[in-house]
Amino acid sequence: MQAKRSDGRERLKGTKALAECSEEEKTMAKVDVVNLNGDRVGSLDLADAVFGQVNEDLLWEAVKHYRASLRQGTHATKNRKLVAGSGKKLWKQKGTGRARVGSVRSPLWRHGGTVHGPQPRSYEYAFPRKKLLGALRSALASKLADGKLTVVDSLEIKDAKTNLYRDALNKLDAKRTVLLVENGKTLSQALVLGARNLKGVELVLNNEVHPYDLLRYERAIFSKSAIEQLSESLVKSVSKRRAAHTEAA
Repeated sequence: MQAKRSDGRERLKGTKALAECSEEEKTMAKVDVVNLNGDRVGSLDLADAVFGQVNEDLLWEAVKHYRASLRQGTHATKNRKLVAGSGKKLWKQKGTGRARVGSVRSPLWRHGGTVHGPQPRSYEYAFPRKKLLGALRSALASKLADGKLTVVDSLEIKDAKTNLYRDALNKLDAKRTVLLVENGKTLSQALVLGARNLKGVELVLNNEVHPYDLLRYERAIFSKSAIEQLSESLVKSVSKRRAAHTEAA
């Protein structure tokens, strides 16, 4: 009996040791921090709660909601009240042998009104903030997994010239569409003037980033302070249940 108990204790110790080893081996994702010349100047640890999982369903819902809000909804058709034409009755109700009719604006007649046609409306609908933040985490994780996420120490250049920013983006292998994300409440004038005329480049603040933007542009370039602040806020938005599940995995 004592031998069986000792074997059980040894197995339990072995299980605990394996769990401790797995926790030690489990490390956060890292990304290189480079300057605008493409030279590595450091590294940055990324939270698994933000960059560890991609939820494609949430991404689809977020993109659908964003594109719905972009629709103008200005389409309109004329019903029999709005279409041009006289309201006079064409002929008397009975005795002619013809079908009774009250107006040339009837939907049954050519150039008459349209029945149940589209009218001006808004296509926007409510989208929970938790789902939007979850989609943003998934979009960041997807960009990181595809190798399309770049972190630079700073996006500032001394001279606000477009050609200097174009050269910097070329060195960062961002030759097509690019999303530049900066930290702060307002964008500096030099950064705005230098990047506004670049084709396929959009400059936003880290609190304005939407999952649709990250999926729309081929490459996303964050300043180090922007990605740190955004990651910190997204970690706080993770539910306790999902955080516990991530730690257990």
